[in-house]
Order: sequence, then structure tokens, then C-alpha cells
Amino acid sequence: MHGDIGLQPERTNLAWGRTMMALVTASAIFLRWLPHHGFPILALFAVSASAAAAIYITQRNRYSTSSHGISNEKVNPEIGAVLWTAFAGVVLGALGIAVVLAN
Repeated sequence: MHGDIGLQPERTNLAWGRTMMALVTASAIFLRWLPHHGFPILALFAVSASAAAAIYITQRNRYSTSSHGISNEKVNPEIGAVLWTAFAGVVLGALGIAVVLAN
């Protein structure tokens, strides 16, 4: 438990949850595009679903680390998680452009 009156770990947890749900929604949209764009669209689905799964799998650990960090008054940023999410976004953009231009 932590003594953060502003509930920072909870707000951060909710933000990561919204990011995960946006990626799941994008994955569903990519599957709807499959009949029109063909099998290359599965690469987009794989990247977005993998990013969502990575967020889901690491969420409990991220919350626990943040909560303990506040209790100990030393919170380290989750640079790896942010970089992974940014990289997934860039890859999704590049793959999306490639799929549209290929058709």
C-alpha cells in the first residue's frame, strides 16, 4: 500500500489500460480489413495484439513497482515500457503505409 493522496499509481494504471484497449480495438479493425487488403494485414494485427498482450502481462508488476516506489519515495520511470509502446506505434504506422501502398 502507498500513501499517495493523488493515487498516481492508479491513474497510471488506468492510462496503460486505455492504451491496451486502444491496441485491442485496432487489432479488431485490422481483422475487418483482412478481406480487402489480404494477408499482409495480419502483420498489423500481430504487432498491435502483441503490444496489447505485453501491456497486459506487465501491468501488475508495473503497478506494484510504482506503488512501492512511492512508499519508498523513489520512483524510477518505466522507460522500457514506454519505448516498447512507441516502437510498436512506429512499426504499426510503417506497416500500415506499406500495406496500403501495396494494394
